[in-house]
Amino acid sequence: MRPTIAVDARDAADPQLRGWGRYAACLVGALPAALGEELSLEAVHRGAPGPEALFEQVVLPWRLRRLRAAVVHATNCFLPLVRPCPGVVTIHDLAFEAWRSDFSPRTGSKYRWLVPRVARSAERMICPSRFTADDVCRRYGIDRDKVRVIPEAPALALGDGLPPEGPPYVLAVGDLRQKKNLGALVEAFAGLWREAGLPHRLVLAGVDSGQGDRLRRLAAGAPVQLTGYVSDQRLDGLIRGAELLVNPSLYEGFGLVVLEAMARGTPVLAARAGALPEAGGEAAAYFDPDEPGALRAALETLLGDADRRSAMVEEGRAWAAGFSWERTARETVDVYRELL
Repeated sequence: MRPTIAVDARDAADPQLRGWGRYAACLVGALPAALGEELSLEAVHRGAPGPEALFEQVVLPWRLRRLRAAVVHATNCFLPLVRPCPGVVTIHDLAFEAWRSDFSPRTGSKYRWLVPRVARSAERMICPSRFTADDVCRRYGIDRDKVRVIPEAPALALGDGLPPEGPPYVLAVGDLRQKKNLGALVEAFAGLWREAGLPHRLVLAGVDSGQGDRLRRLAAGAPVQLTGYVSDQRLDGLIRGAELLVNPSLYEGFGLVVLEAMARGTPVLAARAGALPEAGGEAAAYFDPDEPGALRAALETLLGDADRRSAMVEEGRAWAAGFSWERTARETVDVYRELL
């Protein structure tokens, strides 16, 4: 009988996939080939009625016993503290510690109470970047020897639809959480548009137009478009059609959209913060988010230098080609094998 690897992939069932859900979906999709004939996969896509914590800490361990699971992998923090087999947990970032105001009191409290205990309890921990691994070890006193850094990979299907028509545009993908720092981008763009005659518009994909009053005030008449949630197909087209993708975030555990842009031949400007320099390597341009005027200066320089952007296209494609879900799954299975 082959050992069973149980993976808590409930985030992959979300109809509007974002970072953690994309990780779970892509990993589970790539795992069967990496597991080969020696190991079997049991992906848990649905929880149970009642509080999530009840499922994670009571119902899931019961299911693991029935499955006779050899290893359980929680793809987003919530590994059962008491379990019948060794446990692997993926911790993507500690934004709930670093940016507490971005979380509701109830959600933040759950994360801050449970995740330190999960991190100490897990036999192995996977992080998508050295930044997150170092952050977890420093904050929670985790032994670095049990942590494995396994990067993610582009998760959006490469489409062939036409990019949106209209004037050239700069693109950012995110939401209204403070850590995303979109206000700084809107201010920098609006200043260039008014004072330097910038012909571009700024498209903020994923930002709810019904909740973006602050961003509209900062735009002060500059052409800033808030799309709300967009489908994968539309996001693919938006990224491919942009002259520049900007990720101004102050804290990221990886920064997947950086690789998505590079895979599509779109130059990237990112904050030198969190794990973004790991995601972009030397193929992206960076600005110091703590330096006043740095974002505006970098925007003006890149949008005014077509040759530099053209060079970044090839550098980005080559860098993104080094990341794949096959590699991520293979390295993840190596972690499972350490515990068998």
